[in-house]
Formats: sequence, C-alpha cells, structure tokens
Amino acid sequence: MQGTLNEIDIRSILELIELGQRTGELLLETYSSNSNHKSGDTSSKGYALQASSTISRQAYARAFGSSYQKAKIKPSGHFWLVFFVNGQIVYAADSDSSLLRLRDYLRRYKAHAVLDQLEGKSMAATNAPEYGCLWALLEKHVITPKQGRNILKGMVNETLFDLLSLHNGYFVFEISPALAPQLMTLEIAPLVTKIIKQVQEWKQFYPHIQSPNHCPMIADEAHLRTTLPDNLFRTLARWVDGQSSLRQIARYLNRDLLTVARAIYPYVQKGWIQISAAQTPDALATGSEWESKNLNKVPRVVCVDDDLAIGKTVESILEANGYEITAIQDPLKALTLVFELQPDLILCDLVMPKLDGYEFCGMLRQSKAFRQTPIIMLTGKDGFIDRVRARMVGSTDYLTKPFGVHELLMLLELYIGPGNLEFCQEESSLNTAMGRNGYR
Repeated sequence: MQGTLNEIDIRSILELIELGQRTGELLLETYSSNSNHKSGDTSSKGYALQASSTISRQAYARAFGSSYQKAKIKPSGHFWLVFFVNGQIVYAADSDSSLLRLRDYLRRYKAHAVLDQLEGKSMAATNAPEYGCLWALLEKHVITPKQGRNILKGMVNETLFDLLSLHNGYFVFEISPALAPQLMTLEIAPLVTKIIKQVQEWKQFYPHIQSPNHCPMIADEAHLRTTLPDNLFRTLARWVDGQSSLRQIARYLNRDLLTVARAIYPYVQKGWIQISAAQTPDALATGSEWESKNLNKVPRVVCVDDDLAIGKTVESILEANGYEITAIQDPLKALTLVFELQPDLILCDLVMPKLDGYEFCGMLRQSKAFRQTPIIMLTGKDGFIDRVRARMVGSTDYLTKPFGVHELLMLLELYIGPGNLEFCQEESSLNTAMGRNGYR
C-alpha cells in the first residue's frame, strides 16, 4: 500500500491497517506543493530541510515515477515511521535520530544522563535507535516497565498528532517482521479519535500559536509578575525561556500539549509571551554551516565501501577536486579508523558484509564525536523505504549508485564546503608519507 495524502488521509490509512490486522511499518515523508502548502501547518518543522532535499530530486523522480514531476512535489526530507503488530501500534517516531526526545522524557525520572553511557552495540533495533535505547534502559533497570510504557505512549501520541495534522505527503506501508521486543501495543481506533479531537482543539490557538515545535519566551516580565502568583511565575520563568519548545515543556512537566498551550495562550494574546520558531538540529546541519570553519584546510572525507571500484572512483573524483579522501573496505576496521581520522564527512555503503550501513551509521551516532558529522549513504537501492531507514538511524543524506561527479560534489559542497585545491597537494603528500591515505 502506497500513495499520497491527496489520495487518502492518515486516518483512513490507519483504519485499513487495523482492519487488516497488519504487521509492518508505515513510512511517511512530507513534501511541499506549489498549490497546497500552507506555512502555518503543524508539519512546518519538516520544511527546514528543503535546501538539502534539492540535491536528491533526481533520486525521488526515479523512485516515485512521473507522478512526482506532474504533481511538482518537492520532498522536505522529514520522515515519520510507525510500527504495527496485528493492527495495533507498537512505536512511532520521526526522522530525528538524536535521542533528544527520549532525553526529554527521561528528565521526569531523573534518568536522562544515563543516555550518554549507552554504547552503539546496545541498540535493540537499528531502524529504531530511540526504541533500542529505551529497551537498553529497561534492561539496565534505569527505568521501570511502567515508566517505559508511559514514555512510549507519549511518543506515539506526539507522532500521531503530527501525522493527523499533515495534508501533503507520500506514504508506504510495508509488511515486515514485528518490531521486537515489545513493551506494549495500542489500539488504533480510540487513539485516533482522541488525537483528532486534540488536533481540532489546537486550531483555536491560531494564529498566535501554530507549531508545537515553536518556543515561547517571556516578553513582558513586569505584567506577568504582577498578574501571576509567585510559584506560578517561577515555574513559567523556568521553562518559558525561548529555547524550549511547547512540546518539550509538555514533556518536562508531564502534561499534554494542549494543557501547556492553554496555560500560556492568554498571555500570548496580550503580547506578554512571544512565540518564535526554534532552530532544529536538522536546520543547523544544512546549508552554510561549513562557512564558519577554517578555510585554510583540506576537507577530510572517509568512504566506507566494500566495493574496490567504488572506493577508487570516489578517491579519484575527490582528490582531483581538493578533498582529502581515505577509502576503507572493511566496515569493522572503519569504526576504529574514523576516530583516528576525525573526518569532516563520511560516505558509507548501505549493503556491506559483517556490518551494514544502517548498523555502522547507528553506532557512530551514539558517539558524541560523530553526532553532528554528515553521513551520506551510498547504495544501489533507490527505494523510499531504504531512504527512510537510513534517515532513521541518523544518515544526513542519500546518494544512489551509479552517481555522477556533479551529484557527489554537490553533496560535499553542501555539507562541508568546496575542496581546497591550493592546499590539497601538500596535505595529500604528507598523508601519503604517513601511510594515512589509500584504500584500506
């Protein structure tokens, strides 16, 4: 089952999955349409990635066919993934693989610091890293099963709230083995009925409050201080800081999103609290981030691919365009070498022996050293599902084989800037003398 949300809405898709008692994964991606996109949509968070998405339009055209071009679809790069077993929901998430959401939920149990101690190998599910971390915390008795279920319910509610607010998007449902292990399942019909009511109630806050991802900030402290009791003002001042989104505040206070929005809405109307759009990690990772880096260096790239020909091709292209490139065939060896090399960007094949690209990327993202490093997946697969899975484990972008010189260089220039031909020859000679360059 696949299509666009212009053909069938999210509620109907969920009802069909429940009616058929299906087990598998529902994958969705937003897109902007010249005629349909509204800047006030709750899904506006996804549009922060339009700059990076333009690179992969050809891949989308190949995957989606002529309907892509006729509809003038522009993928936003923001994904959602919902797991089902026998027509019930097990878990749901979006494409943010940074574990920030899980960390927010763990704060209420004073367990958020433990996330930094988890290793990549503890992941229970490579295409659902957040879920895997949650299970690792359960196994280590950091949280109780009841706390785990509460966290999962909150995550599912959040995800469905966003999905049931969507008007534009592409979806695929894939029958697959159940996500395991399972902590709980949720019936679709009562959950969807409740969340649709919340979505409708949310609209009463327009245009003053639009997205759950926007951040409230105190604009008139004097009026608030004289109007509110001291304890309520202190609570408000602690969380309404311009840095925490409405959704994060709801997580911290263990309240639902509507309760938080209702509480601040009167003061937003009066102008005492202002709402601003948050800069998400995804938005910060794209565009001109490289511009602030030292330009007097050769950008360093690591290519992990078991195909010798691909490695040699990438080496030839990048060296000729001012990049330092280290190509590695063995992904297990690459896991050690990347910490030594500290590359500015990593190219990684999706299908490899011993360790596939999903696992490799997921493990690197568990290290603080590589949480912000651009990781580009190289693969012969151009399916929508593969792109979503790559994004869910933390990949920054996706390049389908066979790719051209122009496509590869465009991606590198987007994420780490142009190569430095002036300094490349000197750096390359030094690295060769040290034995650091070349296919390993």
